Amino acid sequence: MQRLCTDSSCTYPGRSAYADDFVILVKSQSAGERVMNNISRFLERRLKLQVNLEKSKVVKATECEYLGFTFPRGRIVWSDKSLRRFKMRIRELTKRSWGISMAKRMALLAHYIRGWMGYFALSEYYRPVPGLDEWIRRRIRSCFLKQWRYPRTIVRKLVSLGVDLKRAVMLAGSSKGPYRLAKTYAVNWV
Repeated sequence: MQRLCTDSSCTYPGRSAYADDFVILVKSQSAGERVMNNISRFLERRLKLQVNLEKSKVVKATECEYLGFTFPRGRIVWSDKSLRRFKMRIRELTKRSWGISMAKRMALLAHYIRGWMGYFALSEYYRPVPGLDEWIRRRIRSCFLKQWRYPRTIVRKLVSLGVDLKRAVMLAGSSKGPYRLAKTYAVNWV
């Protein structure tokens, strides 16, 4: 966590305050270029800091991506790049061939999802959240099916979870893979 202050009393102990990412919003392109030149000159001459011209740019607010957020039509929304990274990390945490216990996997997954949702709670875009929840749950169910491995184990575990024996046997005898089976009624019912 970083705080930006002018006096030394409000920095965290043993840490300095940095302002290496910031956005300045103005009304027009020409005003943006003028402010960019003035700020760059101030940072380089007065503060002796080098401005990264590759990362620094003047763009419309609707085209701006800042710390994982975009700003379409005056709203705050997580960026597509952030969502792709989230999905990639979820895929890593729910790999069916990863040889760790389900308790450890669930703890890592809960920790990551809580952190991501806490950071992006500022967003005003919730439409994909139910679909993401469904997708994550399906990946977890497929991890359980892969871990159970043998048909007799699948039958035993499903019956112990309340699935009737006939459905459990039909599911365990299927030639479909764990991800496909994770969407069946018997597994979803649990």
